[in-house]
Amino acid sequence: MAVRERDPVSGHMTTGHEWNGIKELNTPVPRVAWLFFIATALFAVLFWILMPAWPLGTHYTRGLLGVDQKHDVARKLDASAARKAGWANRIAALDVPAIRADPALMAIVREDGHRLFGDNCAACHGVTAKGGKGFPDLTDADWLWGNGDAQAVTHTIAVGVNSDAPDARVSQMLAFGRDGILDNDAILAVTDYVLALSDPAAARGRAASVKAGARIFADNCAACHGPDGHGNPELGIPNLSDRHWLYGGDAQSVYTSIYGGRQGVMPAWGERLSPVERKILTAYVLDLGGRP
Repeated sequence: MAVRERDPVSGHMTTGHEWNGIKELNTPVPRVAWLFFIATALFAVLFWILMPAWPLGTHYTRGLLGVDQKHDVARKLDASAARKAGWANRIAALDVPAIRADPALMAIVREDGHRLFGDNCAACHGVTAKGGKGFPDLTDADWLWGNGDAQAVTHTIAVGVNSDAPDARVSQMLAFGRDGILDNDAILAVTDYVLALSDPAAARGRAASVKAGARIFADNCAACHGPDGHGNPELGIPNLSDRHWLYGGDAQSVYTSIYGGRQGVMPAWGERLSPVERKILTAYVLDLGGRP
């Protein structure tokens, strides 16, 4: 180690270390860094005194300012509830058709309903409520229960489908192929017949198969879907004669539905959402499709 000396250029002392003629300077910490360190230390001490800071087992130091964010949040929620009370009471007192006939209330429904739908329904039905494979499109005219009746929609939201609610709506289609009820040829024939119900052109050139499928349909499917395939909105049985499909309307999807059966599930929102919120969601969903 070389002898410590003063650097003639910077005026700082060297550390005595030297590598290949390069000497290491003992440069002091800049004053601005010391000032910053002192300021942050003083700020920390001041913050500990004024604000809640130190845990004390089951409690904490409250600070001289007495800041309580939990109390602030509760106060803001109370203020929000007070602002909502006026229109919420009106919605609670009216039925959905009356709400939809009130432009002022519908403006609130579109705003609050959009939030409720996004928080609770969009994960399955999509942000635009157009659904997807296995999840119903809520913007069209096709309904499994009630044909879009407001009371039926509200009830479905409350109890769900095949949910844990004691009065949940129940929906189950038999697995005709998997359970050995129909053989493969019969399922193919019924597939052709079902496709022909909604689109005669889809089964063109398969008249014999469609005719055989009609007999099999009458013996095995008409009890639920009806002799003409129009379904039953009282029991949640889909209409097979329109162009709306929950699991797909191509031949492979229809065959898969017949072979393996279907059992959709929708959660029950009766405990999570209040009656007013369920009513808002009903009016919002019906409004999405522009239905009266």
